[in-house]
Amino acid sequence: LGLMVFGTMVPTMEGAKLLRGLRESGRAIALEEGDRAVTQIVKLLKTMLEDSQKEGDEEKSLYEKFKCYCDDNTEEKTKSVKDLTKQIGLLGANIEELQGSTGLLSKQTAELKAEMDKNEQARETAEELRKDEKAAFEKTEKDLKEAIGQLKSAIDILADVGADQNLEESAEHERFMAGFNKEKEDSLLKLKVHVKQALLAARTIVTPQQGQKALALIQGPFAGSYSSQSGEIFGILSNMKETFETNLKTAQASEKAAIAAHEKFIKTKKEDFDTMKKSYDSKQTTMSDNDSGLGEKKTLLEEAERQLTEDQAFLEKLAPMCEKKSEEFEKRNTFRVQEQAAITEAIAILDNDKAFKTFGEVKATGAEGKTSFFLQLSAATASPAEDAKRSAMLELLRSPQRSARIMRVVALISSGNAFTKVLEAIKKMKEVIVEEAKVDKEQNEFCKSERKENNDKIDNKKKQIEGLESGISELEKSIDDPETGLKAMIAETEKSLAENSKSQSDETKTRREENMLYQKSVRNTADAVEMLQMGLAALEKFYDDLKKKEDEDLELVQRREDPEPPKTWESDSFEGQSKSSNKVIGMIKFVLEATQKEEAAHHDGEQKAQADYEDSMADLIKAQGELQESLVKSKGALAEAEKNLVIKRQELEKTEREKLTIEQYLEKIKPGCDFITKNFDTREKNRETETKALDKAAKLLKGTPAYASAKAAEKEEGFGKCKETCLKDESHVDCKSCLADVSVPGYCAGHPGTAGC
Repeated sequence: LGLMVFGTMVPTMEGAKLLRGLRESGRAIALEEGDRAVTQIVKLLKTMLEDSQKEGDEEKSLYEKFKCYCDDNTEEKTKSVKDLTKQIGLLGANIEELQGSTGLLSKQTAELKAEMDKNEQARETAEELRKDEKAAFEKTEKDLKEAIGQLKSAIDILADVGADQNLEESAEHERFMAGFNKEKEDSLLKLKVHVKQALLAARTIVTPQQGQKALALIQGPFAGSYSSQSGEIFGILSNMKETFETNLKTAQASEKAAIAAHEKFIKTKKEDFDTMKKSYDSKQTTMSDNDSGLGEKKTLLEEAERQLTEDQAFLEKLAPMCEKKSEEFEKRNTFRVQEQAAITEAIAILDNDKAFKTFGEVKATGAEGKTSFFLQLSAATASPAEDAKRSAMLELLRSPQRSARIMRVVALISSGNAFTKVLEAIKKMKEVIVEEAKVDKEQNEFCKSERKENNDKIDNKKKQIEGLESGISELEKSIDDPETGLKAMIAETEKSLAENSKSQSDETKTRREENMLYQKSVRNTADAVEMLQMGLAALEKFYDDLKKKEDEDLELVQRREDPEPPKTWESDSFEGQSKSSNKVIGMIKFVLEATQKEEAAHHDGEQKAQADYEDSMADLIKAQGELQESLVKSKGALAEAEKNLVIKRQELEKTEREKLTIEQYLEKIKPGCDFITKNFDTREKNRETETKALDKAAKLLKGTPAYASAKAAEKEEGFGKCKETCLKDESHVDCKSCLADVSVPGYCAGHPGTAGC
C-alpha cells in the first residue's frame, strides 16, 4: 500500500517499524516535551538519517574487509592452483623419467652381471687349463731332463769303453788280442741300462723306430766291428741327446710364452671385469638414488595433489560466496541511498519556513496538536485535466513491460513529487539505460569472442591430442610389437648372436676333434712309413752288403789261391732268403707307397677341413659383427623411442590439462554468457520500449498546466528580491538592473537599448 509521510514514500521497513514502535510505545513524536508534532517528526527523520549513514559506513567498512579477504584469497589460491598444477606436471614427468631410467638401468645391470659371470668363468677355465698345461710341461721337462742325463751317462760310458774313434787302441786289436776285460763288460751293461732308462723317460717324445733302433744296437751281439757299432750307437745317442735338449728348450720357451699369454689374458679379463664391476656398482648406486628420489617425488606428488584439491574446493566455495556478498552489498547500498533520499526529501519538505508557517496554523501540527502520528495522502489538489494527464501517464508507465526504473517513476509521480525531480530522474534513468546497453553490448561481444577463441583453442588441443595419441600409439607399436617392434628385433638379434656364438663354439670343438684325429692318423701313418722304410732299408742294406761281399770274395779268389777249407755245404755263396727277399721287398714297397698315399690323403683332408673351418668361421665372425652392430643400433633406436614416448606422454598430459582448463573457463562464463546471449535482443527491445515510455512520460509531464505553473513559480522564485519589480515587466531596465545588482544609469550605460533607458 505504501506509507506516505507528507507526500514522500519511506522505502524501507526500518522507518515504518521505527515510527510504529514509537507510536505503540506511547512516545510517538514526543522526543522533546513542548515540541510541536512536525518538529518531533523532523527530529525523528534526522535521527533516522544519521543512523542510516552510520550503518552505511559500518557496512562499507565490513564489506571492504570482506572484499580484501576475497581478493587476497582468490589471488593466493589461484596462484597456488597454477603453481601446484605446474608442479604436479613436473613431478609426474620426473617420476616417469626416473621409472624409465630405473628400468633401463635394471636391464643394463642384469646384462653386466651376466657378462661378469662369464668373465669369471672364463678366468677360472683359463686357470684350470694353465694348471693342466703346467703339470704336463713339468712332467715333460722332468722326463726330458732325466732322459738327457741318462743319455749323457750312456755317452760317457761309450767314451770309456772306446766308442770314440780317436782312441789309441782300436777295437779290433782288443778283440783279437783278448784285451776285452771284465771292467769294460760291466760298462756295457751300464750302457744298456742308461739307454733303456733314457728311452723310458723320453717315451712320449722318442718315436718307436728310434727306440727300437737304439735298443737293437745295444742288445745285439757284436757280430762285426765293435768300433763301427759303438760309433753308430754313439752317433744315435748324441743325436737323441741333442734332440732332447732342443725339445727341452722348445718346451721351456713354449711354457714361457704360454705363461705370458695366460697372464696377459687374465690381466685383460681382469681389467674388463673391473671396468664392468665399476659400471655395475655405479648403476646400482644410481638405481638406489632413483628409488629414493622416486619415493620422495611420489610423496611430494601426493601432497601437491591433495593441496590442489583443497585449493580448488576452497575457490569453488569462495567465488559464489564473494559474488553473493557483493550483490547483497550493492542491494543494501541501493536501498540505503533510496532511504536516505526519501528521508532527506521529507526533511526538506517539512523543515522550512513555509512549512513551519503553514503547520503552525493547523491545530494538528501546531503547538496545541497532540497527535502522535501524521499521515498525508496528497500534497495538493489538482484540476480534472491534470488528473486525466496524470492518469494517462501512470497507465503508460504501468504497462506489462514496465521495469524497476519505470516503477520508480510511477512511485515519484504517484507521490506527487516535484516535476523537476521527476524529469531529472527520467534523464538519469535514460543515461543508465544507455550505459546498460553499452555494458550488455560489450558483454555480448566479449562472450562471443571468448567462446569463439576458446572453442578454437579446444579444437586445436583436440587435434594436438589426436596427433600425440597417434604418435604414442606408433611409438608403442614400434617398441612393443611382437613381430616388428624394437624389443622383438633386439630379442631376435640376441638370439641370433647366441646361436652364432654356439655355432662358432661347436665348429671349433668339431675342428679340434677332427684335428686330433688327423694328428693321430698322420702319426700312425708316419710311424708305419718310418717302420716300413727302416725295414726296407735294413733288408736292402743286408742283401746289398751280402752281394758286395760275394763280389769281393770272388775277386780275392781270383788274385790268390788259399788252402781249400773243409767241405761244409754245397754252395759257396750265402743265399739265405735272397730269393724270397725280392718278393718281400716288393710287398714292403707296395705297402709303403699305399701308406704314403694314405698319409697324403690325411694331409689333403686336413687342409681342406681347415680351409672350410676358416671360411665358415670368417662368415660367422662377419655375421656376428653385423649382428652386434645391428643390436647396438636397435638398442639406440629403442632408447630414443622410449625417450620420445616419455616426452609425448608428458606433452599429451599437458595438452589435456590445458584443454580441461579452457573447458572449465568456458563452463565458468557459461551462465552469464548464456543469459546475455539469450536475452540480449529482448533486453535491447525492452530498453527501447522503456526509453520511449520515459520520453512520452516526460512529454506528458511538460504538457501539464501544473508543470507550466511550476516552471513559472520556479522562475518567480529565481527573481529573488527583484520579484515584485520583475513581475511587472521582466524586460524593463528596472528589472534588469535589479537582477544585475547595479544602478539603472549604470545598466543603461552598458545596455542603452533596454526598455526604460
